[in-house]
Amino acid sequence: MNTAPMSTARGLLAAALAATAFLGGCAAGPDPADHATIGTYTEPPLPANASPVHTDAPLPSGTEPECGDPTASLRPTGSGRAARGPNIDAIRARGRLLVGLDTGSNLFSFRDPVSGAIVGFDADIAREIARDLLGSPDLIEFRSLASADREKALQERTVDVVAKTMTITCERRKKVAFSTVYLRADHRVLAMKNSGITGITDLAGKRVCVVSGTTSLDRVRREQPAATILTVPTWADCLVVLQQRQVDAVSTDDAILAGLAGQDPYTELVGDSISAEPYGIGIPKDADDLVRFVNGTLERLRTDGTWTRLYQQWLASLGPTPDPPAPTYED
Repeated sequence: MNTAPMSTARGLLAAALAATAFLGGCAAGPDPADHATIGTYTEPPLPANASPVHTDAPLPSGTEPECGDPTASLRPTGSGRAARGPNIDAIRARGRLLVGLDTGSNLFSFRDPVSGAIVGFDADIAREIARDLLGSPDLIEFRSLASADREKALQERTVDVVAKTMTITCERRKKVAFSTVYLRADHRVLAMKNSGITGITDLAGKRVCVVSGTTSLDRVRREQPAATILTVPTWADCLVVLQQRQVDAVSTDDAILAGLAGQDPYTELVGDSISAEPYGIGIPKDADDLVRFVNGTLERLRTDGTWTRLYQQWLASLGPTPDPPAPTYED
């Protein structure tokens, strides 16, 4: 029996099977080198301590406790070196003013990238208080606070005053004292340009970023209960999650939102005012001598042109310079 043709056939079959196995192996998956070219996508992490507000959490009531006019404060008795009182004397004995603020709030209190100094509207208002109280705007120590920690810092007296876009409310006045109003803002919405969001009515079913411990949180929940809210520690965090499209909008005071918009030209303020937000300098409760002193400094800033100069320097992006807020006194 001639076996040559059969051997040849078997050889050809073996070669064919080997080729098939090789090709099958190539089809099993991409080459690892190709994987690097294709790449992968990972959802960016949320900021530290970010937390969603559960939709089943009870909504805040629409009314605040009554306290008359919450913006009414004690009449100044002067802001010069002759002013005396237990709190004033303690600060002078220490030799520096302790000020709580947010070192990441563009336009209000942020670290200048060139000088490293804390600058902004709130920071400069605080420096003017130090100037009148201690004779120099440089005799000041800034302490960074989260919005949720402002009242606690004043109650525990780890700071002398808080200059941090702090809205005066009756609820807050149960825990701390306030100066007269030094700036009036309006609650609005920040969104990406061409997003289709034109105001708070468009936030139904949208994701909205708000800082915890602010009046903005309760305001948004009352005005647009259909929104999904993410709370974060700082407004800078809100800008990050908006840029990463982890939320659709940010909602708070227009003065704060203007600082965020100034850092990203693809964002814009939209909609009408949702509510008026009067800012005051936070002061420990029962520190009446310090309240009167701070109100004396604010009165000087209104009359000598300093307030207008600071507004034009830091807040010109909000529009034409308004007159300084007129004070309301309770005595």
